[in-house]
Amino acid sequence: MDASIDTTAVHAGRHDLTGSGVHALPIDLSSTNPLPSITAGGDSYENLALGGRPAPGDSAVYQRLWNPTVARLESAVAELEGTDDAIAFASGMAALTAVLIDAVRRGTPHVVAVRPLYGGSDHLLGTDLVGTTVTFVHPDEVAAAIRPDTGLVILETPANPTLELVDIRGVVEAAVGVPVLVDSTFATPVLQRPHDLGATFVLHSATKFIGGHSDALGGLVAADEDRIVALRQVRALTGGILNPMAAYLLHRGLPTLPLRVRAQQATATMLAEHLVGHPAVERVLHPSLPGLDPLGLVGTQMVGPGSILSFELLGGFAAASAVAGSVRLMTHAVSLGGVDTLIQHPAALTHRPVPPESRPSAGLLRISAGLECVDDLVSDLDKALTEVPA
Repeated sequence: MDASIDTTAVHAGRHDLTGSGVHALPIDLSSTNPLPSITAGGDSYENLALGGRPAPGDSAVYQRLWNPTVARLESAVAELEGTDDAIAFASGMAALTAVLIDAVRRGTPHVVAVRPLYGGSDHLLGTDLVGTTVTFVHPDEVAAAIRPDTGLVILETPANPTLELVDIRGVVEAAVGVPVLVDSTFATPVLQRPHDLGATFVLHSATKFIGGHSDALGGLVAADEDRIVALRQVRALTGGILNPMAAYLLHRGLPTLPLRVRAQQATATMLAEHLVGHPAVERVLHPSLPGLDPLGLVGTQMVGPGSILSFELLGGFAAASAVAGSVRLMTHAVSLGGVDTLIQHPAALTHRPVPPESRPSAGLLRISAGLECVDDLVSDLDKALTEVPA
């Protein structure tokens, strides 16, 4: 019988620990590894450089090619996402870059990207840095944008920072066989499993909810084995592997992931409800609110509405600046998914490189709900809202 997400989060990637005589996750910091012989070492090097795994008794050779601490995290995330395998990178952007490089080398450099996306992803796609070309679309325009050289369709749901929900299965059908990558950072495997809905790749900025403590940078892609082998080769060649200490910290965050996500989601929902109708607020964006889940994806595609919310202030940039600068309990900082509540201004920060016509409004602030008492957060926000210019 399949275990629940709570049980899987606790035990994933740890199944051999008892047999090894240890309880805590081990950390292997070796940058290089002993070789049994020139021939065996050379064979191992070639296998790993081409995206393979070390066979029992093989040397891991060099940390750029393979690390057992990183591999543990990868197996844990694959188990949570229901995929054959996963691969860890030094950051979420490194993970996305590897997928794009693989599409280019397959001779399919055209990407269809569903906006809105995280600003860093949008910025990368808007350049020709790795040889891709991009067509930015709305979800209902995916099918019309597919070309013979299209190698990837990219979407993010819930979307950053507007929390728009995209029908993953609908986009997969519209892509007619083109691989679909879903950035599921906001949802995590606790709330959504895109691979079960037909997505080829599931992308996470592991820096966010997976780590959960704002102290480790990392990116993950979960997919079937053939895709992961190709990405391991890209990672080996470009040197984008996750540091083993960061892998340990991210893996250590997994057992509490379901508890954190559900608690933060409850707080975000209450904050969203509180902000609705506030005289300084023009609109609140959170999938729990009426009219903000028109496709009914919460309860079908997603288990819940998530723990990120955004709100737009009537006073525009000046009002947003006043609130961001006046909060005392919330931290004014980019990123999200940590145990403390963060507030930030996407248009000026994470989405600054996005073209003006697609950039979030100047009056919009995004909150990543933490684990504080919601009453304290409400009080902090209310006090900050009194600083909004009349």
